[in-house]
Amino acid sequence: MSIADSIRKQIAPIHPEGYPFVGGFALAAILLFWLWTPLGWLGVIATAWCAYFFRDPRRVTPVREGLVVSPADGRISQVTLAPAPVELELGPAPRARISIFMSVFDVHVNRSPVAGQIERIVYRPGKFLNAELDKASEDNERNSFAIRTPAGRVGVVQIAGLIARRIVCFVRENQSVNAGDRIGLIRFGSRVDVYLPEGARPLVSEGQTAIAGETVLADLASNLGPEAFRAS
Repeated sequence: MSIADSIRKQIAPIHPEGYPFVGGFALAAILLFWLWTPLGWLGVIATAWCAYFFRDPRRVTPVREGLVVSPADGRISQVTLAPAPVELELGPAPRARISIFMSVFDVHVNRSPVAGQIERIVYRPGKFLNAELDKASEDNERNSFAIRTPAGRVGVVQIAGLIARRIVCFVRENQSVNAGDRIGLIRFGSRVDVYLPEGARPLVSEGQTAIAGETVLADLASNLGPEAFRAS
């Protein structure tokens, strides 16, 4: 393999949603070069960051029935019990909720955590609080999915944050999805919550780093208890 091929394999493609933004940053960089060269180089750096933000790397997803994989890249900020958003009609009972916080340096393409059929997609406008706050699950702008699986219904909620101002959805109601399929994108930092079926136990811990489409959050086909964790 040549050096050029090796470098090319390390560069993730840009998602089409990012093309207008990358183009806008590039145009601004050209104008800044015309005004003052040092400003132009700052524009080049900003353009490179924008391309990096909208990267869409290939992922290898485990496909065994019952596995729940992470829908987002980022840090698992919370593992708790909470009722799902009322608009998903998953019932009032608390269920395990896993929250993944995405910084502006994480991949922002979101993926389906399970294989199943999308029963509901509900967009709800709201505030733009810090996505790491617990009340962001209720108060912030969000787009929610209810996915039916053989092991129960799973909820996925894209939540806007302080900087995020646009939630993009790639799928529609009644569509069948596989675990790891792309379902949406949140522009410029935010959070995704996963609500497991009642009785399901998470296999991850707060502070852990998740990779969308690859990190296993839970195993709905297993009766084993939650894992123990140790930071090192």
